[in-house]
Amino acid sequence: MGGLSIWHWIIVGAVVFILFGGKFKISDVMGDMAKGIKAFKKGMSEDDVAADDAKKPLEGQASERRALESDKADSKKV
Repeated sequence: MGGLSIWHWIIVGAVVFILFGGKFKISDVMGDMAKGIKAFKKGMSEDDVAADDAKKPLEGQASERRALESDKADSKKV
């Protein structure tokens, strides 16, 4: 019960390798993750801006339509 098997040493070695050596250092992985999150947030904000810009012309058309309908209704009353 007191000894470590080969699988324990393999797992410990893999963790040490990830943390301290090799291409996949923990600081590099976290930096890449932060870049990904920033890119995702930027993409989401661009979608919101594009959606707002798409709604503005439609809102303007609706107000013009209401104004024309009210003018027509006023001219019929006279």
